[in-house]
Amino acid sequence: MVNNNHTDEKFLLLRLKNSDERAFEILYNNYKVRIAGNLFKLLKSDDLVKEILQELFVKIWEVRTQIDPEKSFKSYLFRIAENLVHDYFRKVAKDKRLLNKIVASSSELYLHIEEDMLTKEDAQKLHEAINLMPPQRKMVFTLCKLEGKSYKEVEEIMGINVKTISSHMLQANRFLRTYFRDSSALTISVVLGVLFKGL
Repeated sequence: MVNNNHTDEKFLLLRLKNSDERAFEILYNNYKVRIAGNLFKLLKSDDLVKEILQELFVKIWEVRTQIDPEKSFKSYLFRIAENLVHDYFRKVAKDKRLLNKIVASSSELYLHIEEDMLTKEDAQKLHEAINLMPPQRKMVFTLCKLEGKSYKEVEEIMGINVKTISSHMLQANRFLRTYFRDSSALTISVVLGVLFKGL
């Protein structure tokens, strides 16, 4: 039995290879929501999602003649999107302004998720503590603990080895425990338990 969706997409890809703008528009509309959702999980910013999404489809248009209609277009799109995100994180790791921006947005998202456990004062304390870390340590901590990425993923994103990542996480662990050592707030203890799980 022929998969009509696959057949239709193959036809659209053939049209795209021939620079058919309408086919490009249809493919964009078919995938933009799914890709944007996945990008937001990684970037936590609507503006960044729009920027990467636009860059992705500009790239698709630029390489349209090289696209193979026989291969999965979805896999092709997601692979390029993942590479663009990794490129962005590598850029962030070298740019203090961008680093502070993404750490802040990720921290805010995490605190929003945990808001039922945190008082406003505790949330502010945790955010302040994270911001006191050295830039690279903040980035490692953000990716590992606030984004939930594995050490291997962080290694690929930041271009530093697992040993360095582990060292940063141990230092971040010690720093936060010291920072909140005098706090009697139960909510802080609960949050630290979540943050340090698996370390």
